[in-house]
Amino acid sequence: MDDTFELATLGVRAGQARTEFREHSEALFLTSSFVFENARQAAARFTGGEGGFVYSRFTNPTVSMLQDRLAALEGGEACVATASGMSAILALSMALLKAGDHVVCSRAVFGATVQLYSGILARFGVETSFVSPTDVGEWERAVRPSTRLFFLETPSNPLTEISDIAAVAAVAHRAGAVLAVDNCFCTPALQRPLALGADLVIHSATKYLDGQGRVLGGAIVGSRKLVMDGIFAFLRTAGPTLSAFNAWVILKGLETLQLRMLAQSGSALELARWLEAQPKVARVHYPGLPSHAQHALAQRQQRSGGAVVSFEVKGGRDAAWRVIDATRLISITGNLGDTKTTITHPASTTHGRISAEARAAAGITEGLLRIAVGLEAVSDLRADLERGLS
Repeated sequence: MDDTFELATLGVRAGQARTEFREHSEALFLTSSFVFENARQAAARFTGGEGGFVYSRFTNPTVSMLQDRLAALEGGEACVATASGMSAILALSMALLKAGDHVVCSRAVFGATVQLYSGILARFGVETSFVSPTDVGEWERAVRPSTRLFFLETPSNPLTEISDIAAVAAVAHRAGAVLAVDNCFCTPALQRPLALGADLVIHSATKYLDGQGRVLGGAIVGSRKLVMDGIFAFLRTAGPTLSAFNAWVILKGLETLQLRMLAQSGSALELARWLEAQPKVARVHYPGLPSHAQHALAQRQQRSGGAVVSFEVKGGRDAAWRVIDATRLISITGNLGDTKTTITHPASTTHGRISAEARAAAGITEGLLRIAVGLEAVSDLRADLERGLS
């Protein structure tokens, strides 16, 4: 599709491939395999000598439509969809790294990402240095001759710290490393890391790309060489595959992505301003507020502050849990990116399995709460939180 179209148009139209029946909505191909015209065609498809669909572990028309649409939205050449966000991070790591390689990773990333690099991949001889998401000098000082990958998440989970993508990309490229950016919180509706110098963009499509908490999914977007020569080859062999049904659901989610992200971001800003005025709240973390340490960078790098607001309540874990337990409307769940607002206590849930030292280094206190703002009326969200804060 013409890449001159606006983002809203790409979210609705890009990647669609109609069958001979000329369906208006994208077709859902629930099939494990595909039939060939003859033995010669089967051989050519399996060896890659001829394009076409072979087996849904690595080629499926519905999944291909999702990949093409997300690549268009992110401004990338190619995309590989995976079974979840974490399987996307695993796939890029297994494709790009080997024993003896070194990773520089922001210490402000999702708890499972920390565990993947510090635990699982370390067992296979891949070393990781965790650095500040906002101090570019730390990234530069962490570089070794064996450094192959830089990995960051911006805004970070859960403190919404903003990394300077262009500055970190410059350090990575001087070191001969690849920069991968987790764009889960912003999506291409609010931020396009490839345009800022990143080499790869990672998504947990489970979150805002689906947008209604229905299915799991992940994706990696970047250049055709990085995505198809390495990551696709790993997916074909190892099989962390996105199902056709989940791909179809996420395709439908992409149609309303920009509308949802702008509306939810607007509500998040309104709620963040209200939280800052509450006497029981010690601090609010939201990039759209002037009080945020990287507010100016967020204004340059993002279209808005996003839909996630984190705040610290006075009184530590007990006070934080009281706020959660007093809610009647907001959903108590670790997921985010839903049209329904969610609340969680990161120190005991999403980041509960990493060490206390790692949590402290990432700034995740016992009084911290994370809210992913949905599409409800902000007045109702305020009333729901006010019970626990009064």
